[in-house]
Amino acid sequence: MDVAITAELTGRALSRALHATGRGVVLVASAALSLALLVATVLATAFISLGVGVLLLPLVTPLVRWLTGRCRDLAGRAGVSIATPYLPAPPTERGVVGWVQRCRSILTDPATWRDLLFLLLNVFVGFVLGLLPVTLLVYSVEGLLLSAGFWMLMRESGVDFWYGFTPMDTWPHAVLGALVSLVVFAIWVAAAPGVVAGHAYFARTLLGPSERAEIASRMRHLSETRSDVINIQATELRRIERDLHDGAQARLVAIGMKLGAATRQLRTNPDVAETLLVDARNATASALEELRCLIRGIHPPVLAERGLEDAIRAIALESPIEVDVIADVPGRLAAPAESAVYFALSELLNNVVKHANADRASIDLRHEDGSLRAVVIDNGQGGADATLGTGLRGIERRCATFDGTLVLSSPEGGPTVAILELPCALYSPRTSSS
Repeated sequence: MDVAITAELTGRALSRALHATGRGVVLVASAALSLALLVATVLATAFISLGVGVLLLPLVTPLVRWLTGRCRDLAGRAGVSIATPYLPAPPTERGVVGWVQRCRSILTDPATWRDLLFLLLNVFVGFVLGLLPVTLLVYSVEGLLLSAGFWMLMRESGVDFWYGFTPMDTWPHAVLGALVSLVVFAIWVAAAPGVVAGHAYFARTLLGPSERAEIASRMRHLSETRSDVINIQATELRRIERDLHDGAQARLVAIGMKLGAATRQLRTNPDVAETLLVDARNATASALEELRCLIRGIHPPVLAERGLEDAIRAIALESPIEVDVIADVPGRLAAPAESAVYFALSELLNNVVKHANADRASIDLRHEDGSLRAVVIDNGQGGADATLGTGLRGIERRCATFDGTLVLSSPEGGPTVAILELPCALYSPRTSSS
């Protein structure tokens, strides 16, 4: 058992080192591209006064941002997330005036100058850190090959070859060279992932958003979510007004008319009056049921009385497909957050029933580290895309209002996995039916 575990750990370490070495090759290529794009950007900026740079800079900048974007992606694979720092591009006019406006927006964006500094330093940092894992791997393989007998071929050709500080001229020296190469190989396995991660942290220092960009991004996000909240509230108010007008109000008017007719028939025709009163009573029950449904659409009573866990279990019980619920929310959330999660999960289950062609789903709802995380999985046909419909986009907007996210994975053929995360605190012990 210990041998198997050791072999598995060794395999994982080798895999990580090989992946890091491959990323090192990419870093060497990025260093070469950094030099070329740095020279092109500097020349385009210098030629702005001559007019040529006005045309060149907007053409070179997308290439620079493409390269820095790939470096951010590479850092993300090393476990270092880097947000995009660029300010939103302002609207521009057509013609020469538009080119001048684009140049101005590029030059006034602090991220442009941080990109240029990254290009300058990456010529050296990217080349050295990218080449180091490759050099260690090649050097260790070279030592193993020489120690396996290639040193004899070198001797026969009249070349005195040294590996490290060891002359490769006898078998004892070859064995010593093999030990050195194994040490180099071990250093490569241990150091390669760290070297590439070091470049990722270097990239985050220069390619991450500045304080100004973070503030601008935050303001833009707040503006968008505020607009979404206003639109959602207006839509809900219109829906409530329409439901009241077309449903409960119409029934109440009909009840009033039947009661009036019953009053007129009470003395002259008691049987007809009794029938009208029975109809009015039945219409009253229907109106009450419609009002209860309307209240559930605004804020479900089970959510207010029993909390989020029981409310989600109630949704699952009412679903026409089998839904397994695992919930661990040891407290109550703020009412707006609970309502947002409830309706988001309800909409996700409705999408499963309507579009996924599934017969089974599961909900895993947990509160950990200050965030509520819900994972909805179904065994349907997949192919869900948030960009093609309003339902999933509505869930995304509802989550974004609370700084939450919705991540969707739905390959063709399934399964579909929707992960909803909402940062929120618990403020009271939960109320449960158990």
